[in-house]
Amino acid sequence: MSATANFTFTTRPLIPYAQDYLHGAVEPKHQHNCAQLIHTLSGVVRVETAQGYWIVPPSRGVWLPAGTEHALQITGQVAARALFIDPLARADLPASCQVVQISPLLRELIISALALSEEYQPGSRDERIYELILDEIRVMSELPFHLPEPTSASLMQLCRQVRMLPGENWALELAAERLNVSSRTLSRHFKRETGLQFSDWVRRARLMTALTRLAQGESVLRVSLDLGYESHSAFSAMFRRILGVAPSDYFPLK
Repeated sequence: MSATANFTFTTRPLIPYAQDYLHGAVEPKHQHNCAQLIHTLSGVVRVETAQGYWIVPPSRGVWLPAGTEHALQITGQVAARALFIDPLARADLPASCQVVQISPLLRELIISALALSEEYQPGSRDERIYELILDEIRVMSELPFHLPEPTSASLMQLCRQVRMLPGENWALELAAERLNVSSRTLSRHFKRETGLQFSDWVRRARLMTALTRLAQGESVLRVSLDLGYESHSAFSAMFRRILGVAPSDYFPLK
């Protein structure tokens, strides 16, 4: 049974918190009685829930609704800034786990909130900062860094194999042969259980592996080849297509 951390919101709608993690740190499964937004300034955080896995790259965030059981795994030196948010603060807060884009405005508001007092006067600057943070949370953009877990045992095992050996050839036809089913059957069941095409799931799994390894200082070329890409440029093209930037914009090239 996971631990539960309880927060009270009698004087303000959210509680800011700053914590730095060393590489390899973990937080075992736990949950909060409130919503949580974790914003990473550096390093990579892997979030595990019953619904699947999320990878949080630098300068992005992860949203966890109240009561979501989750565990954290840290890669690299992670500087995290978190908000614990009263689930009743707004009626339209995000209802599902998601990795999100953190706007420059929201980033600065989170930093500013760390210096605010717990109690404030109505109409004060402190109140406006708290309320603007909630406004910005409502319009955060979701990013494709989620690996949903299938429910059937055979597909769960297939996904474990992909995560363990992401550089292998995971063409749909070859994966179907492993399960002794047709490619059409695999495609239909995989989409029904995860919401993704198998090829898209594999691509995400490779990207999330890449983010974790790059955060540990591995070279882009080494990661590219290990993940089955023919060249550094082919991997960089995939990275840019999904993230909008080159790998060097996340981590220095080695």
